[in-house]
Amino acid sequence: MVSTVAILSDIHGVLPALDAVLEEPDVRSADRIVLTGDVAAGPMPVETLDRLTDLGDWALWVHGNAERELVSLARGGGTDIPDPIAPWAAAQLRPDQVELIAQLAATVRLDIDGFGPTVFCHATPRDDEEVVLVDSSLERWAEVFSTLDEEARTVVCGHTHMPFQRLVDRRLVINPGSVGMPYGRPGPHWALLRDGVVQLRTTAVDLDVIADDVVKGSGYPDAAQWADFFIRQPASDAEAIRVFGPRDGRPSLGE
Repeated sequence: MVSTVAILSDIHGVLPALDAVLEEPDVRSADRIVLTGDVAAGPMPVETLDRLTDLGDWALWVHGNAERELVSLARGGGTDIPDPIAPWAAAQLRPDQVELIAQLAATVRLDIDGFGPTVFCHATPRDDEEVVLVDSSLERWAEVFSTLDEEARTVVCGHTHMPFQRLVDRRLVINPGSVGMPYGRPGPHWALLRDGVVQLRTTAVDLDVIADDVVKGSGYPDAAQWADFFIRQPASDAEAIRVFGPRDGRPSLGE
């Protein structure tokens, strides 16, 4: 059993934001770090994977839909995502990095003091791109948790880039938000589990410095535009929920 876990999700290749979070005293002192997917699909994929690999056994990884898509692209396959940064990022990866993310598990489990048996995944425990939101119905949550055993008392997910915690029929569900591409409040989001308490944290950074460092450190041709959209002026949580909402089974606006 571990006592303190730092959760970093959806880094999306934004190395300066990752470095800022890794310097947080509570991250540095955590028993474990868990990475809940989508770490490299972004403007600095090689450097981000190298930094995370340097964490060694301290970090536990799960794959997200972006890891699956990067592997497919790097091996000559295709992807359904329209974002042009994904093919570019896949082409930058070294063979050892492709192999690393290809072998990641869909879920990992830790027994955490105060939280019990805790399952970490990217989107849901059964699928790496399903959408569930803080206001998704209990019926929707029951559906996406249908493969979980009764022992799992806490579930940590990412994917939607919006931090929250809520109860779902006695299970605690936590989304740490996104380190690199937050929706809602700007800045790198992450979570700390300690003494049975969830802390949804935002690391204080200068957004212009983070964006400028991404542009300087990335070879992506449209890095400046990408940084403006995702770092300097991220989408609001209301905008994101309007886009994601229909994917959790609710009707689209106007229906």
